[in-house]
Amino acid sequence: MTAPKKKKSLYINIAFLVTSVAILTFLFNAPEETTSKLPHDEDHSRFAPMKKKEAEKFCAECHSPEGVCPLPEDHPPKYRCLFCHKRD
Repeated sequence: MTAPKKKKSLYINIAFLVTSVAILTFLFNAPEETTSKLPHDEDHSRFAPMKKKEAEKFCAECHSPEGVCPLPEDHPPKYRCLFCHKRD
């Protein structure tokens, strides 16, 4: 290998290392997850065996403004509930 190729290879390796460290630093400093998980109760147990998209169709039954447990006004978009609220 000639000297310019070794130098170029060294720069590429250093750039890769710096990028990797930056990504890891960003990930380690990410905030904790604050979104609540889907409750393990009688009301939500019927959704456990369903696929996400199928289960989300039923969320509005209880969580609409007229439902038993309406969502707060500042709640993010209401059409992808299980995108944020994870099932265990």
